[in-house]
Amino acid sequence: MTKKKQPGFATRAIHHGQEPDPLTGAVNVPMYLSSTYVQQGIGENKGYEYSRGSNPTRARLEENLASLEGGVAAKVFASGMAAINAVASLLASGDHIVCGNDLYGGTPRLFNQVLSRYGLEFSYIDTSDAANVDRVIRKTTRMVYVETPTNPLMRLSDLGAISKICRRRKVDLVVDNTFMSPYFQQPLTLGADMVVHSTTKFLNGHSDGLGGAVVCSKPEQAEQLAFLQKAAGAILAPFECWLLLRGVKTLAARMEIHDRNGREIAGFLANHKKVKKVFYPGLADHPQHELAKRQMSGFGSMITFETGSLKNANQMLKKLTVCSLAESLGGVETLISHPATMTHAALGEKGRKAIGITDGMVRISVGIENVEDILADLVQGLASI
Repeated sequence: MTKKKQPGFATRAIHHGQEPDPLTGAVNVPMYLSSTYVQQGIGENKGYEYSRGSNPTRARLEENLASLEGGVAAKVFASGMAAINAVASLLASGDHIVCGNDLYGGTPRLFNQVLSRYGLEFSYIDTSDAANVDRVIRKTTRMVYVETPTNPLMRLSDLGAISKICRRRKVDLVVDNTFMSPYFQQPLTLGADMVVHSTTKFLNGHSDGLGGAVVCSKPEQAEQLAFLQKAAGAILAPFECWLLLRGVKTLAARMEIHDRNGREIAGFLANHKKVKKVFYPGLADHPQHELAKRQMSGFGSMITFETGSLKNANQMLKKLTVCSLAESLGGVETLISHPATMTHAALGEKGRKAIGITDGMVRISVGIENVEDILADLVQGLASI
């Protein structure tokens, strides 16, 4: 029997989990705001009892995200950090986690200042060299946690190589795929066990709803995370689920423009005399450019560049009008930030210096505006240095 061909990514984004409402035929998934559900009798219900445990809008979203990442199931949470916390909550006191040393600043803040108090142990290494992972795994190691590309230095981890190490050492590999989205990178197909997203970013795409997701490769992972949703309660509200379902419908189209604009902006910055260095996997001089071409189907729109000093960065940022100075990323609008004082302030000066984050670095999430307008804005901003 010939195996039925799976629909393409954009088709799945629009239709999987987003089928017309069977009651009314509405093409958009209804927003179920009910906190509780009438039961037909003791132990009899229509699949829903109380919205902390399950909600129809959330269930549709979870089906959609699982399809996009190629997982068996997905579970969504109130924020990206709540999703990461849920993954770490699968572990027990005394367990050890190997982490990339160039993560979003909120992740080591959670690990070091909160979860370490409950007996979890963390080691931070440069995961761009897979051999480093093998070297630091202990008998108590239960998880390897990486971002690729990293935030903000845009370093890549070879997921195929690391997943082989993890499988041999019987350790789970968890990948934060926020920067690339499932459109450009599929960690589960490369051997990862779970994928984490801040859905606030590219998946939502409109800077109007917080959220987080974990996509699972095994049913037992989904069962454990469903229990954590119910037990800890950090679930995604129906309105945010509805916003995310709406945002995902245009994910394929948005990512194509993000990527096209990102490549052009990176090329411009790389050739600008006021810019000292550009960190972008799509540039041929990026040390892992070949890995990027193998592992990802696009390079995305996240770029970090060096202005030389805090003064230079501040002068440039104050002059911008199209690029919005703000935390976050992945919106349709171009967002620009200063990692040392914003996303990675919690690491402290010593911590930032240890991994190479300087006061002159600026991170840009290139939006889907007309690229000539973004370029003109950066030209006049850089002219102020």
